[in-house]
Amino acid sequence: MTTTPTTAPTSIRGRVARLAHELIVPRQDGCLRDSAVDVAALARLRRGAGRDAAALPDLWGLIDTSPLHSTADGRRQLSERELVRAENALHTALTLWALHQQSRGSRMHRLHSYQRPGGLGAAIRRLMPVGEIDDAVRKRLVRAGTAPDLTALAQRLRDIVTLLRGADIPLDYGLLAGQLYAWQWPDGPAAVRREWGRSFHARLKSDSDSDSRDAGSNPPAAKDDKDAS
Repeated sequence: MTTTPTTAPTSIRGRVARLAHELIVPRQDGCLRDSAVDVAALARLRRGAGRDAAALPDLWGLIDTSPLHSTADGRRQLSERELVRAENALHTALTLWALHQQSRGSRMHRLHSYQRPGGLGAAIRRLMPVGEIDDAVRKRLVRAGTAPDLTALAQRLRDIVTLLRGADIPLDYGLLAGQLYAWQWPDGPAAVRREWGRSFHARLKSDSDSDSRDAGSNPPAAKDDKDAS
């Protein structure tokens, strides 16, 4: 008897997270160098923030999902359902990053680390005064967590990203892409909400490390870090 999986396959989530990082880093570096090609690509990508991927065929050429079709290193071929959900997650993460990066002089995609949590919950916590909880800001995270579908979630995340951009607070968009992939599975929303909740309450460490080291060319391991902030 065939059973329908209810949670995202861990290895695929990791591949989505890694691919998002690998797609963003060169674009981000190019934008910081004021590369005309990358600045133009950023402008095109950010038009998709909060919108359904299927509605914007103009962006398909900017988000190279071909590595998802690779069977190198013994990887199995992904099912149609897995591919669609992976592509949707990548589209959402990259377009939100493009909105976040617009006109910023520093890297708005930064890898999560224990010392410098880069997840959504931790980023929202950084919008608040030290030692205080801003209920209006916290409710934005709660509202995102209760989105009924990925399109609604993308729209609510767009509002959050706009706040983060204004405060120059970066986010790990690889981690977010993996969470967006997981979100689309039946048990995914509850699991991702738990991750965001842990992230929100995580103790923030020193911000003395440079963004260039955290968001450099070394991609994250292709695994599912359920305790990532």
